[in-house]
Amino acid sequence: MNTRLVAARVLSRVLQDGQSLTAALDNAFLGIESGKDRAFIQALCYGVCRQYHRLDFILSQLLDKPLKDTDVKALALVGLYQLKFMRVKPHAAVSETVLAARKKPWAKSLINAVLRTYLREQEELEHKADKFQVAALSHPDWLIKQVEQDWPEQALNIFLENNRQPPMVLRVNLAKTSREHYLQLLTGQDIAAETVSFCPSAIILDKPVPVDLLPGFADGLVSVQDTAAQLAAGLLDVQPGHRVLDVCAAPGGKAAHILESGVGRNKPVRATVRTGVSGALPEFAGKDHLALRLDGLIPAYTELVAVDIDESRMQRVSENLQRLNLQAKLVVADAANPSDWWDGKPFDRILLDAPCSALGVIRRHPDIKLLRRAEDVGPLQVLQQSILQAVWPLLAPGGLLLYATCSILKQENEQQVQAFLAEHSDAVELPIDADWGTAGACGRQIFTGESAMDGFYYACISKQ
Repeated sequence: MNTRLVAARVLSRVLQDGQSLTAALDNAFLGIESGKDRAFIQALCYGVCRQYHRLDFILSQLLDKPLKDTDVKALALVGLYQLKFMRVKPHAAVSETVLAARKKPWAKSLINAVLRTYLREQEELEHKADKFQVAALSHPDWLIKQVEQDWPEQALNIFLENNRQPPMVLRVNLAKTSREHYLQLLTGQDIAAETVSFCPSAIILDKPVPVDLLPGFADGLVSVQDTAAQLAAGLLDVQPGHRVLDVCAAPGGKAAHILESGVGRNKPVRATVRTGVSGALPEFAGKDHLALRLDGLIPAYTELVAVDIDESRMQRVSENLQRLNLQAKLVVADAANPSDWWDGKPFDRILLDAPCSALGVIRRHPDIKLLRRAEDVGPLQVLQQSILQAVWPLLAPGGLLLYATCSILKQENEQQVQAFLAEHSDAVELPIDADWGTAGACGRQIFTGESAMDGFYYACISKQ
């Protein structure tokens, strides 16, 4: 097995077939047992996708005409990436990459010539790439223009952060342990980490590690989730007894965090319940007494309904909840058509993690730069609007809807919320007062790389 050839075939599926990098790698790994080989192939594929636009420009300077064979082109990009960005010795990078093309004699000669010419003319070629914006930033032209239009001051840093490897962030299950105790467990395993001041459950590792090396992972002590995504549970402010809807829930990280936050179980509380007062527990509604003071166990079970249209992705939700020993009602259905699945009982909280361009998580999924097109954003806006309109009637008066995306585009975020508020007189934005992100016309935007977070957007909408 030649690992360069495997990487090239994975990249070819992305470039030619439009397959996601995750899916292409999963298929390629089925026959590979070596963890070292898997890691090297993954590093090549992720690296080429991150630097694709720069590498593609340099390759074009080294060819007399464009390559029609996608496999050979991918192999040439793999070779260039090793020479520029990896610590592979140049002679090994060239010889092993050429060897991967052994079944195509013409390709062996071409790749050998391309890589050796690059080594001789590297400084001049890199200088040319620095002068061409698409190559210098390694982003498609349409995305560069859109981000510069929306965020002219932050655009350059967004592009730079998109091209960096993201940190591995953990979410400590505070229902089972404290963050301080889990840090001690990590220290015991010689895993260096630090906390995030504004997110009580988040820990950032100095270096990524396999999840099976994380202490207590199998027992549900911790999950892998970016800090930006962990902010949702706090913003949603779920209280004991609330009924919660998680729309577009897969893979289930936010749903699990909500349940971990202490609202999905019976717990000791002290409460005063008054008849006729909004928020009174149902079992005391309509009683003649003016007030009842209770000490001890109060039923604090929160019903969480998770809806997603993709059955295979919903299976991941189920697996995540099982590992964490949490319960939720899982519904495979189209969120835009509640009549097919809603039981008529209103929700106190709704989390709408809307389908979006995902441009805020490019550093974790660099193939987005290759697969996403400018014309994709419009249909996504329409879908976001349709789901938002559909689930709003499901929210109880006085309830809260949290609109979230992992996008950095205003048209998917603040402009979407502004339009919704203008159409609904019973919808009121609740400003987010936080130490993270930037306040927009509506909601709060997190830029990629800010406080080591993914790009994210949140807006809180209350029903009057």
